[in-house]
Amino acid sequence: MVALDWNKIENDYDSIIKKLLDSGLDKRDRAQLQRKSFQYSNLLSTYKEIVTLQDSVSDLKKQIEEEKDEQMHSLFEEEISDVQLNLEKLNIELEDQLYPSDESEERSVFVEIRAGVGGQEAALFVADLFKMYSNYALTKNWTTSIVDMNLTDIGGYKELIAYVKGKNVYKHLKFEQGVHRVQRVPETETSGRIHTSTVTVAVLPEAEEVDFEVNPQDLRIDVFRASGAGGQHVNTTDSAVRITHIPTGVVVSCQDERSQIKNKARAMKVLRSRLLQAEKERHAAQMSAERKKQIGMGERAEKIRTYNYPQNRVTDHRTNLTLKKLDIIMQGQLDDLIEPLLRWYASQQRHKASAFSEYFSNS
Repeated sequence: MVALDWNKIENDYDSIIKKLLDSGLDKRDRAQLQRKSFQYSNLLSTYKEIVTLQDSVSDLKKQIEEEKDEQMHSLFEEEISDVQLNLEKLNIELEDQLYPSDESEERSVFVEIRAGVGGQEAALFVADLFKMYSNYALTKNWTTSIVDMNLTDIGGYKELIAYVKGKNVYKHLKFEQGVHRVQRVPETETSGRIHTSTVTVAVLPEAEEVDFEVNPQDLRIDVFRASGAGGQHVNTTDSAVRITHIPTGVVVSCQDERSQIKNKARAMKVLRSRLLQAEKERHAAQMSAERKKQIGMGERAEKIRTYNYPQNRVTDHRTNLTLKKLDIIMQGQLDDLIEPLLRWYASQQRHKASAFSEYFSNS
């Protein structure tokens, strides 16, 4: 079992619980303490379960020493084997808990898909990726809705922002952020030449009000007549909303809902999520010498995945995984790509700084 000062951990947990009893605690501090108390509680629960099983093994070994019946020896040894198997599983679970996942992993997300290099062909692939993510969402019992879009005249999108709502959405879709490269013969290509296009994807966890407070005085809100999908009502009223965050210049618009009030609320969620992501990136830049991620800016230096249609092949460049079933992947069967990424991410986390210092800092 991991060697830690469990008495200190338990005392720290008690201290967190006492802080939560303070009625003067603001929302943000309370939310952070609640998350930390949940993590500590799980950790201590797993530790106590391990101790109980270790005691059981010791007791069973004593019984073997005292028992003269050989048949009983076999039964005790079999029971010890079962308990030790459970101990191995719990120790793995304990080690995982020492590397807590991003607190945003369980949240819903906003997926921003933008055409990059390739003109109309890139815009068409934006539509293909959106369909892929929508179908994948269905397999996970998530719901998908379009927040904003910029259609092209041949059915693609210059950009599309979608809201994917459900449990653990960010945990699975965060790996999609980056440059997606597609290699295929466009329908308009008469000579059969393969074209290469790119699309950028940004995945923003939905921010809560306690995560990032926006000063209303920093906002400029404009309303305009919506266009595109939504029905006749949407096209004849000023229901669409555009919000500009003046200090940063971030602009968000929403026209998917029929109601101006609902569009404003949805646009505020997107804005808050973008600002929270920008704040996280600034913090990461201060804490690490690694290159700042350029989420949502369309200037990514490295492609994360290549979709080769002529060979029915998809390659993820982070895990060096190549699958010869692009047709199935594009129908939304993404688990074969995402599950290896989940394992890859876990291994990356384990190579970071000491679990104890990271997990129990700022107690």
